Amino acid sequence: MSIMMATLILTATTYIACRKEVSETTMPGVQNATVAGNPASAESNYELEVVLRGDNGSNGHIHFGQNRDAAKIISLDTKVQNLLPNHHYLLQRAVDPMNVVDGNCTSTSWLTLGYGLTPHMITTDDKGDATDLIWRDVTAIPSGARFDIHFRIVDAENMQEVLSSDCYQYTVR
Repeated sequence: MSIMMATLILTATTYIACRKEVSETTMPGVQNATVAGNPASAESNYELEVVLRGDNGSNGHIHFGQNRDAAKIISLDTKVQNLLPNHHYLLQRAVDPMNVVDGNCTSTSWLTLGYGLTPHMITTDDKGDATDLIWRDVTAIPSGARFDIHFRIVDAENMQEVLSSDCYQYTVR
């Protein structure tokens, strides 16, 4: 095996291990999410740990982040729990105008997220749980732009909100 291949395998293994650790330590119920105005570190506005809450024990988590590359793709590693089994849901976000970054999400202009510009349904298993990796291209948004953002999960059949998040601040890399 070449040194380059060994390095790639080691890097991928480290990345997976780190992602697993982040997922396990930031699941719903743990109060370490980066909320607008209360960053946990200098990098916190680039990587968000979004907590989604609902009724009757339903909850979710989104690791929302952008790699340090020129592609400007935001990945939304989304997990939901205790929703209706074998059911379809949509992840939506609403963003306040970029000149209003105050930690108070007021926008109700919901955009359904998916694979780039194509909306994607999240389908739960027979326990009402699901994991999905959704992404969004932000090439058109200038690096350094900041905005308030909040998320929700809606039932794909009736568009009723089942999970929602607090307000977060995000900075485009």
